[in-house]
Amino acid sequence: MSMPIVDDTAKILADPHSYTDEARLHATLAKVRASEPVSLVDAPGYRPFWAITKHADILAVERANRLFTNWPRPVLMSAASDEMQSAAGIRTLIHMDDPQHRVVRSIAADWFSPKAMKAMGERIEQLAEQYVDRMREAGGECDFVQEVAVNFPLYVIMSLLGVPESDFPRMLKLTQELVGSDDDELKRSAPSDETMNALLEMFQYFQHLTASWREHPTGDLGSTIANARIDGEPLSDVDTMSYYAIIATAGHDTTSSSIAGGLRALVEHPEQRENLRANLDLMPLATEEIIRWVTPVKAFMRTAAQDTTLNGVPIAAGDSLLLSYVSGNRDEDAFTDPFRFDIEREPNKHVAFGFGVHFCLGAGLARMEIGKFLAELLPRLTSIELNGVPALSATTFVGGLKHLPIRYTLA
Repeated sequence: MSMPIVDDTAKILADPHSYTDEARLHATLAKVRASEPVSLVDAPGYRPFWAITKHADILAVERANRLFTNWPRPVLMSAASDEMQSAAGIRTLIHMDDPQHRVVRSIAADWFSPKAMKAMGERIEQLAEQYVDRMREAGGECDFVQEVAVNFPLYVIMSLLGVPESDFPRMLKLTQELVGSDDDELKRSAPSDETMNALLEMFQYFQHLTASWREHPTGDLGSTIANARIDGEPLSDVDTMSYYAIIATAGHDTTSSSIAGGLRALVEHPEQRENLRANLDLMPLATEEIIRWVTPVKAFMRTAAQDTTLNGVPIAAGDSLLLSYVSGNRDEDAFTDPFRFDIEREPNKHVAFGFGVHFCLGAGLARMEIGKFLAELLPRLTSIELNGVPALSATTFVGGLKHLPIRYTLA
């Protein structure tokens, strides 16, 4: 690791609780972008890493996917968790580099193609209508996160995988524990190894399904993964289970965070809400702005494969880099008035889905779910306001609102 001055300000990126106070987080990251946009962070409990906070630098790293690799450290975790994950041999798509990444990604790619999204559109509209009906049945008050936002996308992604509906609650619990291990409310009750225990339980669950899918293929995404062949061989057990885990978590928690955070933004910016309600053809632009505004994936990590420089700063081979999407999506050099929520923002080249070869596989599905839910809700919504204090989850990876109490009237 190179030895410049360590920037204590950027340590905020290694503190899960910093993401529960967005005003403080964004104010601090604005200072980091202005003073030390590529800064070394050495935080207790973590191996050192470079904080990459500028939009242009994030794109530069993502473009150079051979110079900056996903393996072996794709996500910011404690040093102890890094070691446990490595020992367990977990290899999801976010752990892989080309050519392996390209081959393994292709197994599921057709399920998220524009043609597949079009075929799913009607079903997602039906689900959106069901969940808005549930809001009406709740009597004008609910915790939108717990009662709607976590369940709607869960139903979509688990149905796509082919998980039995009776197991959806179990999957909800496990996916929340996987990405919520830094949050006192969401994590498992065991005092240590929370994430690994949740992952092992998910692996055990999917092992039984895999055996069934291989004996009796069902034509859904889970069955496609179970029966995939690379060079004539099925995926290893670990790679198969890792595939399910990344689809289940990435396809659920990110979208639920975006839907909840998007609704909060529309509550807190009534003029934007009324504009969208009156002009639903703005939904594609509004969806992109919601995703930028929320940025449910806070960061990914990369590792330098050789000595290089970034924004004039020397980076040594083996150094870790944290790509702060949260910071990049508020970069004053990339967005006009970045702290304004603007449903008509155009262009909107946010990095919430990543960029390049690792661009989010499920981006089209996430966009569709957000857009179709709001298109169902807004025309029926005659009033809405906060009914308590929203609460954000503690995280350094994926997260957003864990509670959004609202009061509303629905037609």
